[in-house]
Amino acid sequence: MQHNKVLILDFGSQYTQLIARRVRELNIYCEIHPYNKMPQNVSEYQAVVLSGSPFSVRGDDAPHPDLSQIRGKKPMLAVCYGAQYLAHFSGGEVAPSNTREYGRANLSFIKNDEPFFDNIHKGSQVWMSHSDTIKHLPTQGVLIASTHDVENAAYRIEGEETYAIQFHPEVYHSTDGKQLLENFLVHIAGVKQDWTPQSFVEETVEALQDKVGNDKVVLGLSGGVDSTVAAVLLNKAIGKNLYCIFVNNGLLRKNEFENVLNQYKGMGLNVKGVDASKRFLEALAGIEDPEKKRKAIGNAFIEVFDDEAHKLTEVKWLAQGTIYPDVIESVSATGGPSATIKSHHNVGGLPDFMKLKIVEPLRALFKDEVRRVGATLGIDSELLGRHPFPGPGLGIRILGDITAEKVRILQEVDAIFIDGLKAWGLYDKVWQAGAMLLPVNSVGVMGDERTYEKCVALRAVESTDGMTADWVNLPYEFLQKTSNDIINKVKGVNRVVYDISSKPPATIEWE
Repeated sequence: MQHNKVLILDFGSQYTQLIARRVRELNIYCEIHPYNKMPQNVSEYQAVVLSGSPFSVRGDDAPHPDLSQIRGKKPMLAVCYGAQYLAHFSGGEVAPSNTREYGRANLSFIKNDEPFFDNIHKGSQVWMSHSDTIKHLPTQGVLIASTHDVENAAYRIEGEETYAIQFHPEVYHSTDGKQLLENFLVHIAGVKQDWTPQSFVEETVEALQDKVGNDKVVLGLSGGVDSTVAAVLLNKAIGKNLYCIFVNNGLLRKNEFENVLNQYKGMGLNVKGVDASKRFLEALAGIEDPEKKRKAIGNAFIEVFDDEAHKLTEVKWLAQGTIYPDVIESVSATGGPSATIKSHHNVGGLPDFMKLKIVEPLRALFKDEVRRVGATLGIDSELLGRHPFPGPGLGIRILGDITAEKVRILQEVDAIFIDGLKAWGLYDKVWQAGAMLLPVNSVGVMGDERTYEKCVALRAVESTDGMTADWVNLPYEFLQKTSNDIINKVKGVNRVVYDISSKPPATIEWE
């Protein structure tokens, strides 16, 4: 793709993906690379951003990349750890801070006539997150901003297009963070703002046609946003040579198999529905461990998908709805695999026996960009606005072992919850919602009879990318009606609770 590119060097910060998302919001293409796996073609990047890090520059294990290809040769913005790194190794001093420097702060000083701070004023709120502080600026360092507690909050290097900030412009709480990034990337570095959904569609269709040619491609549809947008994009590029398979694993939402197939009929896609629910339930019998359940579901899917793919002749490619967070979360900034919170169902390749090459048309996009591309492709807004749904489906929302009866119960509960959110006008205000079937029974009273039945937990969160999430403060009246409807209409449930945990420390799903 012939765009100006921005390189983000990742030092392991939890905020690195947010930097990339903010840059993309400016219609600028960027890529994240671990600091110790720097791309060889650095000359192709218009500007470089150094991320924050959980490390201290004073530590023996601190990231220490060679920036000789970048420093003074490319416009560079160093964020938090990056700012301390430049100071520590270039004649300045970094020391432990005497004052905790976490959370909101305000710029108390901004150097006059500094283009880096165009349209940003004294008093602007920024977000700090560091335990070390810059005591002395590096050689040729010029102070350009301070807060009440942090004197060296921002500086630039004389004679270079190098800027450094101790705060995080990428987080929501830095109110002028997007403006600051625009000042640096557009007005100082001269990066063109030409990364748009329309340009992505045009270039990707052309690239797919060149890559795949007249070969046949098979794609596993899930009914979700990512696989649907991937399918429509591929269909635009190769038409009848795309074969879509939608597998019912028995762990979908109530009536979802039929509803999704009907929805795809009107989109001009070549889709085959395969009901393999019995096969999946047999593979899951007696398994309680969440990771083992994921693997059992994944293995069963590969077997079913392989069976169906073999019914097609001369298929050479497997298309996947892999998106950028799946890719960059599978490699850590320290060189090894990231800590496994849960397995990604798309990243990691295929068994050797499948003998298919991989094509991933959305591999460069974040979730919000996928939705914008989908809108450009004319996909219905209701489908694009669907809440994310886990690849293993209800299999990881049923805690403990899985049975057909438990699936029935949870499907009924989930349908009441989701339909209720839509009826009350709350669905589009929630990023993701669902119900969990807990592995406990509780005592209840229905009529004059004692019951000993299941407890379900309802979960609704707001988020932008799933990396962090806050629970949604749903109206008490809605929760009351939903609870009553579930208990009255779903046989086997006598208690409903609402999950008010945020991520972190919890995750969005329970398993």
